[in-house]
Amino acid sequence: MTVPVWKKGLGLQKVNEVKICREGRWAEKHLASIESAYANAPYLEEHLSLLEKVFSERFEKLIDLNLEIIQHMKKNLGISSRVVLLSELGVEVNEPRLSVEICRQLGASQFLAQSSAKKYLDEEAFEKAGVELKFFNPRPSVYPQLWGSFISNLSTFDLLFNCGPKASDILRACAKIT
Repeated sequence: MTVPVWKKGLGLQKVNEVKICREGRWAEKHLASIESAYANAPYLEEHLSLLEKVFSERFEKLIDLNLEIIQHMKKNLGISSRVVLLSELGVEVNEPRLSVEICRQLGASQFLAQSSAKKYLDEEAFEKAGVELKFFNPRPSVYPQLWGSFISNLSTFDLLFNCGPKASDILRACAKIT
């Protein structure tokens, strides 16, 4: 599901400036689709208030909607990490220097990335900055779903709706860090 945003005539926008387009009935349709598809999911009810909030007209900017979802996921998956926005750091460089500069700003000693990102990261720059690069290979988390054969990579909401409090353990079991 996508959230339509205003972009015509706005050029290249910063992530924190993107505004949601409220024209049409997309929000009602998205909510109805989720409620219909997951009506029999054992943990849907626990997350309905968030979905209703997300699809309401409460959020003007996409960043605010996304942060609401991120906070919900953190809470329900037992993730205690703090969220820091790039706009709060004042870092004005692009990759391949961006990730290293973020690590410097935050005082990080390690940087965790998917193995597929290895070709895009400047390992020497991380080493010079005293930041250890660690990679992981995500494996699909297999868990009980409502219908038939397992379908991987649907969404974290699918995992939460179907597995509730066990979702965190399922995700952790599939993370292999090298």
